[in-house]
Amino acid sequence: MRALVITASNRASAGIYEDRSGKLLAGLLAEAGCEVDGPQVVPDGEPVEEALRSGVAEGYDVIVTTGGTGLTPADLTPEMTRRVLDREIPGIAEAIRQADRDRVPTSILSRGLAGQAGRTLVVNLPGSSGGVRDGMAVLAPVLAHAVDQIRGGDHPR
Repeated sequence: MRALVITASNRASAGIYEDRSGKLLAGLLAEAGCEVDGPQVVPDGEPVEEALRSGVAEGYDVIVTTGGTGLTPADLTPEMTRRVLDREIPGIAEAIRQADRDRVPTSILSRGLAGQAGRTLVVNLPGSSGGVRDGMAVLAPVLAHAVDQIRGGDHPR
């Protein structure tokens, strides 16, 4: 599986601080069996949409974003993602929000989406290292099956 990591961060893209969540995400996707490109660090907003569209056009099997899923006015990753998706997969996004809710009650405030854009699985994760770890704990076990299904695979018998 070919994967692309996109970090949505105005400050990291401006060089104010180092992107840690994107690097962590790339490592976790590699552990899940992906050949990973990125992280590609972009400001939140329309640059996220552009990076997603480019990744879909390049034929990535999965694109996972980190950052931009919160409630601040600058957090626009879900809106940009929705513009690219052909159909949503709400179960993934809901499972990610609920995964560690008892330990991190604020995880339910993430507005991240998951869905299909062409033949690409797109998933938004929070921008924190903990959010990336928790999100990948949900995503990794279903990643290969989801990609297989998007490609037209049948359910294993």
